[in-house]
Amino acid sequence: MKIVAIGGGSIGRNGYEYELKSIDEEIVALTGKPNPRLVFIGLALVAGEYVDGYFDKIDENFSALGCKCEYLKESFLPDRDRIKALIDNADIIYVGGGNTLRLMNLFKRYGMVEILAAAKDRGCVMCGVSAGGICWHKFGNSDSRKFTSESLQLIKVSGLGFIDALYCPHYDTEPRRQPDLERMMKRTSGVALAFDNCAALKIDGDNYEVLKCKDTAKARKCFYRNGKYTVTELENSGTVTELTAKP
Repeated sequence: MKIVAIGGGSIGRNGYEYELKSIDEEIVALTGKPNPRLVFIGLALVAGEYVDGYFDKIDENFSALGCKCEYLKESFLPDRDRIKALIDNADIIYVGGGNTLRLMNLFKRYGMVEILAAAKDRGCVMCGVSAGGICWHKFGNSDSRKFTSESLQLIKVSGLGFIDALYCPHYDTEPRRQPDLERMMKRTSGVALAFDNCAALKIDGDNYEVLKCKDTAKARKCFYRNGKYTVTELENSGTVTELTAKP
C-alpha cells in the first residue's frame, strides 16, 4: 500500500506560491518510475471551469516532474469500463479537494470503490489533498455541509477505509477543525490523524512517514481514553500499526 494524504496547502494556482512541490516530488518518487502515469480525479467539486483549471495546474506541476497526466472527468462516470481502463493504467491516483461527501457518494454510485481498491492492492500511489487525503481513511473530518447548506459545522464522513483512522486536514488553518474533531472523537473509537497545511502522511507498505514542506507544519494523533481527550504530536516515522493504535 502506497498512500500520500496531504493536509492542505497551495498547488500554485492564481499566483500563489507552489507550497506542495517537495511533497509532490515524494509522490512521484514513491512510484519508482521515471515517467509515471497520473490520473487526476476532481469529483469532490462540481464539474466546471474551476475543476478543469485544477487539473491544468496539477498537469503543469507533475509534468515538470516527469509524469504523463490524464483527467478522469465527471462526464466519464456512466462508462465504468472507461473509468477502469484509466485507473488500471495509472501509477498515481491524485484526488483533488472539495466536498468529501459528494466524492464518496460518486465513488459508490459508479462502482469506483472496487476499482480504486484494486489499484491500491497492485501498488498504485493513492494520494490527494484535503478531501483527497480523507478518502483513503476509514472516516474524515469534513466541511462538506458548506457546499450544500452553507453550514460551518463539520461532519464525519466515511471513506474507503484503506487506513484505519479518522483523517482531519487543515488542522492549523481552519478554526472549526480542532473543536469539531474533539466532538467527533467522543463518538468514534480508535484514533484521528490531524494534519496541518503543508504536512502529509506517507505510507509505504507497513511503514509511515510524516512529510513536511514547511518547518512549522505538524501532524498529530488524537483520541479519547478513559473519558480524556488526548492530542500528541506524531513521530516523524514508524509503523502503520503504531500509527493507527492508541498508545
